[in-house]
Amino acid sequence: VQLQASGGGLVQPGGSLRLSCAASGIMFSMYGMAWHRQAPGKQRELVAGISRGGSTNYADSVKGRFTISRDNAKNTVYLQMNTLKPEDTAVYYCNAIGVKEYWGKGTLVTVSS
Repeated sequence: VQLQASGGGLVQPGGSLRLSCAASGIMFSMYGMAWHRQAPGKQRELVAGISRGGSTNYADSVKGRFTISRDNAKNTVYLQMNTLKPEDTAVYYCNAIGVKEYWGKGTLVTVSS
C-alpha cells in the first residue's frame, strides 16, 4: 500500500496550493480519506476528511478556505488550499481509513513572504 502526497511548496500569504495524494494497493473507493498536518513543535491535527460517499468535514481553522475532494477513477484525494496563512505552515499527510488505516509520507507546505 502506498499513499503518495505531492503539491507542497513555498507560497506567499494569501496564495493557493493544491495537494494531491495518489493511492495504490487499496480499493480506494472503499476508504474514507483525510488530510492531517503537523506544524513544528505541535501535535498532528486533522485538517479535512471525506467519506466513501463524498461527505466532508473540516477543522474550524480551515473552513471556507480549504476544500477536500476525491476522484475514485484516479485513486486520488485532493486538498485545495486558498487564502493561505503563515499558521498553515506544516507537513501535510494523507490518511486512508477503512478495514485498515494507512498513512503516507508528508509534503511540506510553507507559507511565508
